[in-house]
Amino acid sequence: MKAFLMYRNQDFDPQQLLTRRERELRHRRGSEEELNLQQLLPWNESDLRQDLGLDVLCRGMAQRDPFLFEVALIGVLSSVTDLGTVRYRQHILSDSLKNAPIVRDIYQIALDAIEAEKKNTWSFFSRYPGGTLHRAVDVLQMFVGILKRLRKIADQQADRFESEGFLRLFAMLRKELSDDYFVEIGEHLDRLKFRYGTLISGHLGKGNKGKDYVLRRPNPDNRNWVARLLSEQGPAYKFQLHPRDETGARALSELNDRGVNLVANALAQSTDHILSFFQMLRTELGFYVGCLNLRDQLADMGEPVCFPVPAAAGERALSFSGLYDVSLALTVGKKIVGNDLTANQRDLVVITGANTGGKSTFLRSVGLACLMMQAGMFVAAEAFSSEISEGLLTHYKREEDAAMESGKWDEELSRMSELIGQIKPNATVLFNESFASTNEREGSEIASQIVRALLDSRVRVFFVTHLYHFAHAFFARKGDRAIFLRAERHPDGTRPFKLVVGEPLQTSYGEDLYNKIFSDEEKRQAEGTRKEGHSRSAGTSPRSGSTRSA
Repeated sequence: MKAFLMYRNQDFDPQQLLTRRERELRHRRGSEEELNLQQLLPWNESDLRQDLGLDVLCRGMAQRDPFLFEVALIGVLSSVTDLGTVRYRQHILSDSLKNAPIVRDIYQIALDAIEAEKKNTWSFFSRYPGGTLHRAVDVLQMFVGILKRLRKIADQQADRFESEGFLRLFAMLRKELSDDYFVEIGEHLDRLKFRYGTLISGHLGKGNKGKDYVLRRPNPDNRNWVARLLSEQGPAYKFQLHPRDETGARALSELNDRGVNLVANALAQSTDHILSFFQMLRTELGFYVGCLNLRDQLADMGEPVCFPVPAAAGERALSFSGLYDVSLALTVGKKIVGNDLTANQRDLVVITGANTGGKSTFLRSVGLACLMMQAGMFVAAEAFSSEISEGLLTHYKREEDAAMESGKWDEELSRMSELIGQIKPNATVLFNESFASTNEREGSEIASQIVRALLDSRVRVFFVTHLYHFAHAFFARKGDRAIFLRAERHPDGTRPFKLVVGEPLQTSYGEDLYNKIFSDEEKRQAEGTRKEGHSRSAGTSPRSGSTRSA
């Protein structure tokens, strides 16, 4: 059985998404498979998490559930480039939003099955076929009850859903979990409890050693209980073991294990198959449960969400209204300012303007929206449309710290070199105040050469910068493939945190920050100190160090 809720014809790699606790449990059971969560994450996973605030988004989806956090992180970072898959997930998510209680019930059923299987722990005797069989019967009996709950939902609630993914899931459940299936599996489980002992056949081989042991199905006794009680027992050979005959008991146990070995293995494989289905269902449905959690939080803040309209890679489609930074909204817990933009057929978006005017927040909102769209999610906007990107990359300025092996400038160039080695045509690169750790002229020249090379390679670029010569040089070219945005500033110095189309300015209004941080008295004191220092410097002879008279 397959869930197929993330892709039409493949699993969402459930084996890679087991939590660390589950991976350790599998290792203790003797599994030699090495599970590496990093295989599903892009090479720049740490940069994306840091630059776009992905951990905040995933925590909002997870609601303190570590497993949901892992699923959300991988679901968002493993960007889908196939339009059909994006729309497939959107339809499933739309169904989930309309039927949230049902989806949460199905998720809880999968979770109950996994937790119940864990409670039926492996014991010392599970190493033997008899113990394996006993545990498998108990687990499968428990699974049957949970599968019946799942089948009941498929029967009663399927009409509420419209998406291809859910309709196929419910049809599969009704087909695979038919009434005949439950009757047959119930009979098998009842028989495998061996209430009347095991019936095993075998042959004598060389040296009178037993071989070819086969577990036999006992002949059914269809007589009523009165006939069975009054009838005479047929002739049979019997033997009894002395209570202290440990060797005989061990030999009889080994004989029984040989007879049930094949059945025990088959039943254990059946339980593993059903368990893997529940793990897969929990994983794939967990992504949509995370989306439900996120939608509920944003709705409480009054923030809008919408299903984006994806376009094929290379079409250079980008337009939105009311786009906001979802991670910032989750952090502050209230409604924040959104932005509007129409940048269709544009390769380059340059963002300049006042300090603390919302430039970095805007850039982050674009990056998050692109990732959420390509994960098949809704986005944090009133309306959003964009082309599919063949990879999202970021190059943000980094604060200097002791861990750096070189200066900020060398570190910036090193990260840029690594990025260039991974980039593909029709990818999207987000620059945030890059190349500002050197002087204006050198930074502008290097930024210009890199951006021109990226544009020539059919890469879409967003660039937040204070490098006026860089921004103005592109603006002066009057190219129709670029658009220039500027963070607004009111005449009194306040910021509305809105971006508008506008020519780059030479100033970033750093004086506003100075006036905001320091009071009038502090500024007078600072000015007096500055003048006093200037006066002392002017009154000292540079040669003799003597002080001039007034």
